[in-house]
Amino acid sequence: MTKLSQAQGSRPRAKALAHSRERQSNKLMMMVMAALFFLSALLLIPSISAAQENKPDNALLDGTSEVTSTDADLWRQLKSGGTGRVSDRNPAAATAINTSNVKWLSIRNGAFQTYSAWGILGMVVLLGLFFVLRGRIRIGHGGPSGKTILRFKSIERLGHWLLASSFIILAFTGLNLVYGREVFIPLLGKEIFATISFYAKLAHNYVAFAFMVALVWVTIAWVRHNIPHPRDIIWFLKAGGLFGGAHPKAGKFNAGQKVIFWLVILGGLSLSISGWALLFPFTTSYFSDTFGLINSIFETNLPASLSAIQEQQLAQLWHGIMSVVMVIIVIAHIYIGSVGMEGALAAMTSGQVDRNWAMEHHSLWVEEEDAKSEAGSSAGSGDETVQPAE
Repeated sequence: MTKLSQAQGSRPRAKALAHSRERQSNKLMMMVMAALFFLSALLLIPSISAAQENKPDNALLDGTSEVTSTDADLWRQLKSGGTGRVSDRNPAAATAINTSNVKWLSIRNGAFQTYSAWGILGMVVLLGLFFVLRGRIRIGHGGPSGKTILRFKSIERLGHWLLASSFIILAFTGLNLVYGREVFIPLLGKEIFATISFYAKLAHNYVAFAFMVALVWVTIAWVRHNIPHPRDIIWFLKAGGLFGGAHPKAGKFNAGQKVIFWLVILGGLSLSISGWALLFPFTTSYFSDTFGLINSIFETNLPASLSAIQEQQLAQLWHGIMSVVMVIIVIAHIYIGSVGMEGALAAMTSGQVDRNWAMEHHSLWVEEEDAKSEAGSSAGSGDETVQPAE
């Protein structure tokens, strides 16, 4: 009985001791948590104060010291394309709401598409009417003579065809990006169109380098023949003899061809520069630099501080506009150089053209070539008559 009584009496004491230890542990835990909370507060308060001093609660997104009075001002700045600070390397990520995208898209899918289509179709219709009214320009001087003269060497023709073929590929793949969704999706479906567009975009990007090389190639080959000359004014006044009059005298390239040459070279250069900005996005500031230069010269007020995305949008629009202008020019060039004029296509196929055609359109050049041939023949004959020294 004594042992049983002792055991029963020790149980309450053990429970009391356990409760006492638990209370002490809870107090210790609360003290530790309070200490940690206090220490955290000491560390956070200075940084919060510094942040409030550097940028108030209503500060603008760009970090300036100007303070907005209401949330409406902050929302207005967001909608106007205000930028903030981000860790992303892409500068476009700093813009929360890019309203310039809406403006760019409305222009690209609106005015640009409409006027581009009218421009291209208008040139085709105009050339069709010209063909109906004027017909094919035939070789004068009694027709083909049967004798030929070398117009372009193989190296010149190779550069021309590289430029022409690369531009045609670029034109079709580029027009697909503008009109493909409206034209091909109803005909082919979205999946086929997506596959075609994927490979067309790859072709566009890589063929662009061939176009740049060919542009330099053609410039080096023909720039000396396309320097403007006073006689070019006479050629324009007589419209090149296209309407029944006598063809004005011209060198290797007449005034009309000189205009085409410089439009292609300068337009191709502009295409290359804007295309480079699209190939390597967010790495150039061509428009900001150009606008700044124009402002310094003409004291204008063009926007010289464009964002990275605005640079890309302007590059895309300018690239598209110049592409359409080039397409219109090349359509006219293809017409005149093929079905529009008898004997012209041979200049870029075999390189040999009929002498009567050459005399009619490039008489001064034929005279120069004949003079060179005669000088060469005379020199050769003179060499044969020279007697060896004894």
